[in-house]
This record gives sequence, structure tokens and C-alpha cells, in this order.
Amino acid sequence: MKVALFSQTYQEDTSEYVVELLDELHKEDAEVWIETDFYSYLSENRASKTYSTFTNTEGLDESFDMFVSFGGDGTILRATTFVRDLGIPIVGVNTGRLGFLSTFNKEEVRKVVQEFKSGRYSIIERSLVEVNSGSEFPELNDLNFALNEVAVSRKDTTSMITIETHLDGEYLTSYWADGLIVSTPTGSTGYSLSCGGPVIVPTAKSLVLTPIAPHNLNARPLVISDETLIRLKVSGREENHLISLDSRLASVPNGKEINIRKADFVIKMVEYTSESFLKTIRNKLLWGEDRRN
Repeated sequence: MKVALFSQTYQEDTSEYVVELLDELHKEDAEVWIETDFYSYLSENRASKTYSTFTNTEGLDESFDMFVSFGGDGTILRATTFVRDLGIPIVGVNTGRLGFLSTFNKEEVRKVVQEFKSGRYSIIERSLVEVNSGSEFPELNDLNFALNEVAVSRKDTTSMITIETHLDGEYLTSYWADGLIVSTPTGSTGYSLSCGGPVIVPTAKSLVLTPIAPHNLNARPLVISDETLIRLKVSGREENHLISLDSRLASVPNGKEINIRKADFVIKMVEYTSESFLKTIRNKLLWGEDRRN
């Protein structure tokens, strides 16, 4: 077994559970690689052995069996920039709060290895969205994809912006709003959900357009095929607006066309039998909870 470890939140309680995982991996004679910055932290605090390291550009390849992310959902989103199109399955150990992607409880971290070895899991392919990049948005470079969502929003003003929206070349509408979210099924439990969007199961072949604080109150979230080419053009009182891909930001001049489509690769997520998506939304969104019960 060949495993990569990553975290971007270096806390004492996090390293405690990392040591537990390392101990379990050693029992299986696993080959372990640790992200460079995280390894530096562990070397100073917890790790007593020497490990190979990787960065977001070197060290990882298709030979890895699993990429373990310690943290919250934001850490998972960051992990995708390491894995990219390599097809390494990602599993999230939740050391944060809510966690729709990082679903495995840190207190049961040893089961990450045990259940993987016993085959009590499935691999769920998560679709991504991407924007036209290159010279168009040099800030994004080759990280022009997002697992959760692409969002356009106002930048230097409290005034709303207007987002002219076309789907497969046909005009849909112009949203008057603080912004617009183009969410994947994975991102449907994130920013989109907080703006009134629907929950979508990860395997659905859909995207959802969710306006942010729309002024035209009849504007509602719209679910579309993930094969749709989305074209946006923003206008407003300021010269620029923001585009965000998960947590990565770029400033865009008003009037520039933004083309959004499904990426040509997927992110593989390990879903353990004991931690399914339906169980996660039932527990974390408190579905079915009623004070009368």
C-alpha cells in the first residue's frame, strides 16, 4: 500500500491522530509519503521516522493507493490541487467542524486503513468545473478547475452586479445580484446551499446555477446538465469583479467573457461503507430531526 498524507492546519490534536494513522500504516508495511510543509511540522513535533515527501508539483504519481487529508472540507479542496488528474483516491479525516467531504471522524482514524484493506469502501468519481484560463486569467495558471464551485461576485462596491448568462449559446437571463455560483454536485452542500441551492447527490450529472442575494426576487437556483457550456459576462459600477474557484481568486475586468464547463477529469473520493453520503447529510443537516420525536 502506498499512501500520501496532507494537512494545512498544524495543530497538536491533529498530529496526535496523524501518529495513530502512521502507526496503523506501519503495521501494514505501507509506503508513506508526507507533504513537505506538513512533514516539517511533524518532524519538529511528532514524527520519529524518516519519510519521503511530495509537493504540489513533484512526488505524486498514479502508483499511490490513497491520499489522506487531515482537516476540514477546505483541506480537501486544497488536496485536489495536489492530486489533479492523477486519479489518486482521496479520503478526508475530519478535524474541523461540519465536514461534508472530510467525513471520517478523527477518533476512528485507524479504521481508515483497516476498512481500506478489508475492501469496505467504494470509489465515487466527483466531477469538476473549469474556466477558460491561460492569458485570460493568469492568476489561475494551470489551476483553472474547481471541485465545489466557480463563483463570480462584486469586488470593490456594495452595489449589485449584473451577470449576463448564456447556456450553450442561448441567452438565459441577466441576474441582478451580489454574484452567481456555478456549483458541482459536490459543491451543492457548500456555498450554493447557503444561498438557497438544492442538495445534489455526488453522482448526478448536473450543475446548479445559484444567484447570490438576487435583487430580481423571482430568480431561483437552476439545475442544468453538466454537459452545458456556460458563458457569463458581468457589468456593474466598478471596473472589475471577482471570480473564485473554490478558494482561489482572480480579478476580472467587467465585460470579459467567462466560459465555464465540466472538466475533462474527475476526482476520486473514497467512500467507506460506514460513512456514506446519505448518512452524512442525514447527520450533518439533521434531516428527520424533530423535537416531537
